[in-house]
Amino acid sequence: MSGITVFQAAKIITMDPNRPTATHVAVRDGHVLAVGDAACADQWGRVRHDNRLAETVLMPGFVEGHSHMSETCFWDYTYVGFHDRVDPDGQPWPGLTEIGAVLARLKDAAVRLGPDEPLIAWGFDPIFLSSARLTRDHLDSVTADRPVVVLFSSGHLMCVNSAALAAVGYDRASNVEGIQRRPDGEPNGELHEMAAMFPVMRRIGMDFRTRSHQRAYVDAFGRICRRSGVTTATDLFAMVTQEGAEALAQATVRPEYPVRIVPAVSTLHSTPEEVRAQMADLRRVNHDKLRFGAVKLMTDGSIQGFSARILWPGYVGGQPNGIWNMPPAQIHATCAMMQQAGIQMHIHTNGDEASTVVLDALSAAARAHPWPGARHVLQHAQMMGPALFARAAELGVCVNLFANHIWYFGDQHAALTIGPDRAARMDACRAALDAGLTMAIHSDAPVTPMGPLFTAWCAVNRLTMSGRTLGAAQRITVPEALYAITMGAARTLKLEAEIGSIETGKRADFVVLAEDPLAIDPVRLKDLPVLGTVIDGHVDAMI
Repeated sequence: MSGITVFQAAKIITMDPNRPTATHVAVRDGHVLAVGDAACADQWGRVRHDNRLAETVLMPGFVEGHSHMSETCFWDYTYVGFHDRVDPDGQPWPGLTEIGAVLARLKDAAVRLGPDEPLIAWGFDPIFLSSARLTRDHLDSVTADRPVVVLFSSGHLMCVNSAALAAVGYDRASNVEGIQRRPDGEPNGELHEMAAMFPVMRRIGMDFRTRSHQRAYVDAFGRICRRSGVTTATDLFAMVTQEGAEALAQATVRPEYPVRIVPAVSTLHSTPEEVRAQMADLRRVNHDKLRFGAVKLMTDGSIQGFSARILWPGYVGGQPNGIWNMPPAQIHATCAMMQQAGIQMHIHTNGDEASTVVLDALSAAARAHPWPGARHVLQHAQMMGPALFARAAELGVCVNLFANHIWYFGDQHAALTIGPDRAARMDACRAALDAGLTMAIHSDAPVTPMGPLFTAWCAVNRLTMSGRTLGAAQRITVPEALYAITMGAARTLKLEAEIGSIETGKRADFVVLAEDPLAIDPVRLKDLPVLGTVIDGHVDAMI
């Protein structure tokens, strides 16, 4: 039995209703032994007091319930997004606000490439730009001698040049859903959703999802998590081979690795039958910091990319309805198969039509194969309202809402995609909680930067980039938002018995804050400094 360490803090916010606050927490064997005052663990024997955190505020380590480890690989490519970003090593990358600036950065990147290397960029989104959309002609002006691929920030669209189109044989005669066209029928370079995008990604070697499980990228992901106070994070669209799973297990098992990883295996890249059969082998590599066991279904696309499936009255600009990555019949069949196998599903649903179809599928699966503890999760669920939340509650389904959209895309949703009425009730945290649902909120990193306090700030304040309050009725309180990024997210991962609160028996995973988030102006929540993390009772080197 190892020794007992008692950490002192200015305040400990426990998320345990039996003892909401404390000043000391005792740790033994990587778990919380006791919580209270300086004498909380004296009855257990000799203790060692650690006062390094005495001037800080401790909370349960934040739980990022929807992120992607592939973010680390993206930084091998060229960032061309609208918003300022910071890479895993802390280097800032200024955002680009005009297509001309995007093309200039691409040209600068092209001259540094080897003769056979494609030019790959990421983070772009034309919805923020006043000029025309990016086309193959723009990218041909960057270089016509090599494939150029610009992945949009959502990951659901891309724009490519003529060389990339030729590499996969896309032309006027191609019959692939998602190829956008010029008036003459030729592809204009923009590709929507997975059926159109995957052939390009395979052809030019955009293997970022499997590559992200290599040691260097796993370490970089740990740095991203640590910087934002996250001690448990998901990889929520994982393409995993057995070799990759073993590499991930070896990279994360190290005592110094600062985050627990919960992958959800994609059902798009293999057949559902193959994924179901694979799950038992994947679970064999699990350990305290790696938990295979869930799968990810991708149903529709992106609202700001007009590829999400939405109900009447559709998009305000008259764009056609979005694209099914999984047709409804396949959604029903896959939900039934995973339900029968006892495999938890995390299901991407951006538009309200997608959410409706998925709830229909889950209801049918539950009737055919009852499983009261399934606790499947609708991810994003951005356009769900009270009626759909009530259906989810009846089925025991959780939601993980994309609160960051209010700030990042709220103005654009009100003006360009779904109009002010529906935008005001997007990511409806208040309605979800009022329906009695288990709710988490998330960043979807790298779509938006990982930062649970920023995500909480979005849910509490619902401010857009222009300073507008978008949907005041859907705001939640600071305590509710903090719960959503700790215990709420832990429940969506079925890990609430281990993480999410600071109480006896749970893992000693904490985030170290400079101030009390319950005592500051809620508008300052996003700016509250994260000083570091503690995992398994080991204080991170950032302190």
